[in-house]
Amino acid sequence: MANLKDKTIVITGASRGIGREIALKCAKDGANVVIMAKSAEPHPKLPGTIFTVAEEVEKAGGKALAIQIDVRDDEAVKAAMKQAAETFGGIDAVINNAGAIKLMGATSLPLKRFDLMTQINSRAVLSTAQAALPWLKKSDQGHIISLSPPLNLDPKWFAHYSPYTITKYGMSMLTLGLSQEMKRHGVAVNSLWPQTVISTAAVEFEGGGKATLDRGRTPAIMADAAYEILTTENCELTGEFIIDEALLRERGVTDFDQYRYNPECDKPLMTDLFVAD
Repeated sequence: MANLKDKTIVITGASRGIGREIALKCAKDGANVVIMAKSAEPHPKLPGTIFTVAEEVEKAGGKALAIQIDVRDDEAVKAAMKQAAETFGGIDAVINNAGAIKLMGATSLPLKRFDLMTQINSRAVLSTAQAALPWLKKSDQGHIISLSPPLNLDPKWFAHYSPYTITKYGMSMLTLGLSQEMKRHGVAVNSLWPQTVISTAAVEFEGGGKATLDRGRTPAIMADAAYEILTTENCELTGEFIIDEALLRERGVTDFDQYRYNPECDKPLMTDLFVAD
């Protein structure tokens, strides 16, 4: 099993939450971490910026490059990938973590919000893949990971918020397509999704509050699962919809209490969206 020393990992939406945690996990191996996000200035309700995460990456043992970017801007995405490759000599992995969410039904969701979710969720996967491909093809450990769910067509996932579901499933369908197209280039493409709610400031901000956080896990479980994917060599794992807990169990992890956000909470963990009960 390889490690990520001197590998260049590009992460979108990396200024906080899961993206930040993955950045720090990679940094501990001595990776070059490219932190891409819109947050260059502190948010009044959400902690973290690309610059604060860059500092943390450096302290953890990695090298950091912070790039402010809107993943809806194709030319900016191309320029950012070029800057990353020129700074570190290539690109070995792209993690599509940037996301937009609005849990509203198809008859009530404003179309502008649907456009936003489409552009940031599914469309950005295509944009980053195309922009990074010239360097991913040259890597001996090329990976794309999209934080998107298994394709579960149970009607309950469409009944109340089908627009969001469509945009997240679009990411997962691109995993299937890109994994087939990129296999000949030696680039692995997978989706990663949590078994349970991941307790982040964004989850609290979007709704659910502390009660939801208490029934979730920390972002560390997603970072550990992403690391397992990134260190799997020779495209041995590609075209898969991976659930964090299932992969970690397969790789020998037995202690999942370590990931509990609130160890004092006696209520059962809350299963995430799109995961079968």
